[in-house]
Amino acid sequence: MTAAETRLPRPNEVLAVVPALNEERAIRACLLSLLEGYAPEAAPQIVVADGGSSDRTRAIVAEIARAHKGVRLIDNPARLQSAGLNEAVRECALPRHRVLVRADAHAHYPPRYLMDAAEALHRSGAASVVVPMDSVANGCFARAAAWVVDTPLGSGGAAHRGGRRSGFVDHGHHAAMDLGWFRRIGGYDPLFSHNEDAEFDHRLRMAGGTIWMEAGLRLDYQMRPSLRALARQYWNYGRGRARTVTKHGVRPRLRQLAPAVNLLLIALGAAVAAAGALVGSGAALAFGLAWPALYAGVLLGVSVAAALSMRSLCGLWAGPALGAMHLPWGAGFLTGLWTYSRQGGAR
Repeated sequence: MTAAETRLPRPNEVLAVVPALNEERAIRACLLSLLEGYAPEAAPQIVVADGGSSDRTRAIVAEIARAHKGVRLIDNPARLQSAGLNEAVRECALPRHRVLVRADAHAHYPPRYLMDAAEALHRSGAASVVVPMDSVANGCFARAAAWVVDTPLGSGGAAHRGGRRSGFVDHGHHAAMDLGWFRRIGGYDPLFSHNEDAEFDHRLRMAGGTIWMEAGLRLDYQMRPSLRALARQYWNYGRGRARTVTKHGVRPRLRQLAPAVNLLLIALGAAVAAAGALVGSGAALAFGLAWPALYAGVLLGVSVAAALSMRSLCGLWAGPALGAMHLPWGAGFLTGLWTYSRQGGAR
């Protein structure tokens, strides 16, 4: 181990990367939060890997870069986040860089986040540090979605969703990574549009690396503003998880299988109920509607609980938001399994 590796990282040894595509609403707040707490000449380098934005994202980054020399904009021709992170490391990482910090354009970071993440990586001795996300929102629907996503029904108990305990984990929201480990396992799989972090974590653990969750280092994550946008996001999440499963032949966890099983039970129940209605069987109709009705009751109960907890009628959106997480995730996962298994895995 070199002398540099035994001491805390310095700012010029940290490379932060923000993948972006049409993020004009969020990118300014994200970058300014990452720069907060540093003198202009003492901030770690921040690279925005832009996938060809057609809005003002690039202009905003260029404006910030003129005031902060450590901010740089590069092109990400492949457009995907995974490819953009790899490209930033190839193009911008220098021999002095020891730590890669991944940042999200939708997130808002506490002061000195970059160095705090790098120092947590050093103290833990892990190959990667992940952090909890606290969901925040503007708007009635998004506030309800933020409330429900951090509950066990919304996240399945995932440690990085509002978790409060530090410790070694299997997966989490990526923060700081040892650049040596990143290169050793080949970086992110550039074909993954979603779930690339979980796929990376799987390969990292298989190679002997460990992942530490630093609960004291938290970030705010902006929820999607509409039912449609949330459903599209979770459809993509489900597809991404299916790609990881088929690529590595791993067994999904119960909390990951639950949305898919729930969707299948709803579909089966609807089919039985339809058949019962066709043949005039009240028993079949009632039996078929039992599970869909139970799930609808759960969503209704979630809406009432959220409205009471939030002390706002906006909470009534929590049930629909939960459905927009569960059902598209399950559909994305099942269709992804079918698609990627027929392709012989993710590649």
